[in-house]
Amino acid sequence: MLDLKQIEQAVNIISIEKKIPKKKLIEIIEAAIKIAYKKDYSTKDEEINVRLDLENYTLEITQEKIVVKEVTNPATEISFEELWEDAGDYQEWDIIELDVTDEINWDDDWESFWRIASQAARQVIIQKIGDSEKEKIYDLFEWKEWQVINMKVEMVEGGKVIFDYNGNQVILPKSEQVSRDVYSPWARFFLYVAEVSKNETGIPKVVLSRKRPEIVSAIFEQNVPEIWEWIINIDNIVRQAWVKTKLLVSTSFDEIDPVGTLIGQKGIRVKWVMDELSWEKIDIIANKWDIWEILKKSLSPAEVIKVYVDEKSESAICYILPSERAKAVWKNGLNVNLASKLTWYKISIEDIEEKEKSKKD
Repeated sequence: MLDLKQIEQAVNIISIEKKIPKKKLIEIIEAAIKIAYKKDYSTKDEEINVRLDLENYTLEITQEKIVVKEVTNPATEISFEELWEDAGDYQEWDIIELDVTDEINWDDDWESFWRIASQAARQVIIQKIGDSEKEKIYDLFEWKEWQVINMKVEMVEGGKVIFDYNGNQVILPKSEQVSRDVYSPWARFFLYVAEVSKNETGIPKVVLSRKRPEIVSAIFEQNVPEIWEWIINIDNIVRQAWVKTKLLVSTSFDEIDPVGTLIGQKGIRVKWVMDELSWEKIDIIANKWDIWEILKKSLSPAEVIKVYVDEKSESAICYILPSERAKAVWKNGLNVNLASKLTWYKISIEDIEEKEKSKKD
């Protein structure tokens, strides 16, 4: 038999620590006992009820039966003859409950049954605790999707970095980390809330990131009021985490320089963002809706002499001096690849001789 006093103590502790209602925990234990009973003592057709009363330290397992004159399904029906002297208390089609608790206690293998039931209850409670934690985290971030939040590292465990957010532990998975970041306890980082959702079964999901390109624009927004005031728009952003980011920015106000606004006086605004991103390089390009000009600027810091554009195939050839090729291509072609993603054009780079540049000038 289960030690009901011990179960009561466990229920009280879990309820307080994990903020799960006692009633819910008791329902989980009752469900686990029911599953174990049906597995070992019952058939799938039988309707079993379990009632656990931790105030009076009682446990009752009952089997529902329908009273009939002639039994056709023994799993769900009982005849008046089987009720003996109690038959007069019932009418046909009444539903009664038969106490079957003693069937387990008289069984030679009763210890095995209660052990299996306890293990099942423990597994379900652990799962429920996990679901409760997920629900709590979901509630914390429900209205913060696509924002950045500054958090403190609490600990590093395996590949996971655990942050503290208002006294709650939130996890930055390895897949969303940046290798250059040093995640040491008490260090603070901005994390991007990439996703806050629930699946079809209602299980919540919160994804935090340091890797996604949107974190750059979200951090800029923290320090550049012109962005959240809709004076400046970030039209596109591409990124190779901790290496380089390119932003395409625009404005509807002729008197506003969107690039200069994001850079700030003496570069203070862009330096603040770069510092937060472990000094990742950031190229900011003005979007004046002139594809030739955008393509030229997209290969920054390289100087592009001229551009040939094929709008039909969305491809372009950018002509540069041979001395500029290293800047245009950069490490493993990263600069030109980011430029292609930023402009949505396939970019090829061709060298141009100095004398041809002079003719153009």
